[in-house]
Amino acid sequence: METLALSNESRTIAGVLLLTIVTIQFGGWFMTRIVRGQVPMTDFQKAFARAGHAHAGVLVILSLVALLYVDATGLTGVPLWIGRSGIPIAAILMSGGFFASSAGKDRTGPNGFLWILWLGALSLAAGVVCLGVGLLTA
Repeated sequence: METLALSNESRTIAGVLLLTIVTIQFGGWFMTRIVRGQVPMTDFQKAFARAGHAHAGVLVILSLVALLYVDATGLTGVPLWIGRSGIPIAAILMSGGFFASSAGKDRTGPNGFLWILWLGALSLAAGVVCLGVGLLTA
């Protein structure tokens, strides 16, 4: 049986990603306080807190899966860096964008930090496109 060999870069990123799950767990605990009404928030803020937490969890898992594939591509240089890092960076930016753009007392709509969310979406798109093309052309 062949063993999975990750590059040092992928192994390091995977280790860091696994450690971030503790912060996502803390976010889950905080979400239970929100839904119990222990943290005063508008419906908009509750929705964005839920979305930020969900995006963090899903994109960290997707990042870990993607790292299993990135070393199987023929990517080099910048495309390799984007294929390896785009999804983990998106996890930070997209979840952070939800949280930052809903911060403030009694907010009922996003503030000026919504651009962080869209920057994360761009990072996600770049990461999955580079990885997908890399796998199809390997």
